[in-house]
Amino acid sequence: MQMKHLLLLASLLTCMGAGAQQATFRNPVIAGDMADPTVIRVDNTYYATGTSSEWAPYYPLFRSKDLVNWRQIGHLFEQQPAWTRSSFWAPELFHRNGKTYAYYTARRKTDGTSYIGVATADKPEGPYTDHGPIVEYGTEAIDAFVLEDAGELYISWKAYRLDPRPIELLACKISDDGLRMAGEPFTLLRDDKRQGMEGQHWLKIGDYYYIVYSINGCCGPGSDYAVAVARSKNLRGPYERYAGNPILHGGGDVQSIGHGTVTTTPDGRMFYLCHAYLAGENFFLGRQPMLQEIVLGDDLWLHFTGGETASLTQPMPFAGMAQQPVFDFADDFTADRLRPEWTWNYPYATPEIELADGRLYLGGRPKEGVKTGTALCLRAVSPDYTLETALSDRNAGWSGLTVYGDAANLLVWGLQGDEVLLKLYKDGRETLLSSSGQIGSHLPVYLRIEVRGNAPAAFGYSTDGHAWKQVENLPVGAEDLLQWDRVARPGLYYQGPEGQAAEFEYMRMTNR
Repeated sequence: MQMKHLLLLASLLTCMGAGAQQATFRNPVIAGDMADPTVIRVDNTYYATGTSSEWAPYYPLFRSKDLVNWRQIGHLFEQQPAWTRSSFWAPELFHRNGKTYAYYTARRKTDGTSYIGVATADKPEGPYTDHGPIVEYGTEAIDAFVLEDAGELYISWKAYRLDPRPIELLACKISDDGLRMAGEPFTLLRDDKRQGMEGQHWLKIGDYYYIVYSINGCCGPGSDYAVAVARSKNLRGPYERYAGNPILHGGGDVQSIGHGTVTTTPDGRMFYLCHAYLAGENFFLGRQPMLQEIVLGDDLWLHFTGGETASLTQPMPFAGMAQQPVFDFADDFTADRLRPEWTWNYPYATPEIELADGRLYLGGRPKEGVKTGTALCLRAVSPDYTLETALSDRNAGWSGLTVYGDAANLLVWGLQGDEVLLKLYKDGRETLLSSSGQIGSHLPVYLRIEVRGNAPAAFGYSTDGHAWKQVENLPVGAEDLLQWDRVARPGLYYQGPEGQAAEFEYMRMTNR
């Protein structure tokens, strides 16, 4: 009987422990590189997207019921908007009267200047129809946000290079359909202290208008991004900065944090979805979406419930919900269309992709002046993972696995003729790191890359998928493939004659 009581007590403690685990979640809520996130709630469903930079398709779109567990459902744009050239940054979702708006930053095709475009959809999932630029003011305009106040719409943005003045947050009334500026721009805040100022969320609570915005350095190894707040009783200002700024900053596991959007739960609580660089090896996963609860304090200033130092562990927003683990990725190429997780670096190559008979055929041609091939990539979601694929053919090109920063900074482990070669491209300079020698005419050829701490650490090949020959201890670091605002992505690679393609049987990315 005593043993039964002990077993019952152990069972109860286990259940209590499981409940305690479910009462919290751990950031990031969307694993992998997706900077400048925006979030909206439509009824009881949340939608988020963020910067896609030089990766296509444009602006990955996610959906969630609880703000913690997210699933990618597509992109805002499958095709590049006609007026744009590159640099797809800082989208902002807005929902009104049954219509969803996406305000986004891109470089104008005619001159490379960053301005703000707008697209609309009849539902948040899309499809989105682009209406071209809405803000073409000054010599740069980025980071749009739209506020509805007393039935009127206002758009705000970061403006710089106007003249010798500091960076400003500007705003302007826009038309009721949300597609045109309808007045003269006015200043909300000016960066007189030269701290940086961007990624603003503008909202009204009670008697005050608040601007939650980001300061300091956004990007790269030296990023020290943080979140500040200002308020005014008048929409047009003047805005008073909080004396205790920043109200959220990095520390410990978080290197830097900022650029986000506030959304609400049905019962009125507020959550801020922003991005952060994590410290240490997790830095090389890029700027990952983080969720932090924000409240209005007794002093009528906004504060984060976890304090001013960002914390990875937070209370679950909704009772009875549990955070799901980060899943491995596997694609056997039997679907009738490419999965939404796949991306490619559109400034450098135009991929030609076909799915047929359980195979992915990857071809394409590099753009003028580009000396490397076509990469079809995934967002890494863990610093430690294994990539694996099988090549079913031999063509006149070079095909295999890649860890890809851009066309001048990449690593390729691939089959060329009857040799498996490992090459590093650093600032456009090619270095042969390893050659397998002759492997004969076996097909398929299996390839594997093991990544540890975001650095490619081991490379294997097999002719039967069971016995592997491996190369290790090569001088390749995650920093070799890092770009200013982007981190390297793992994927598939083809380089060869136009009209030919590499034939892949599957792709697996297994996290450890």
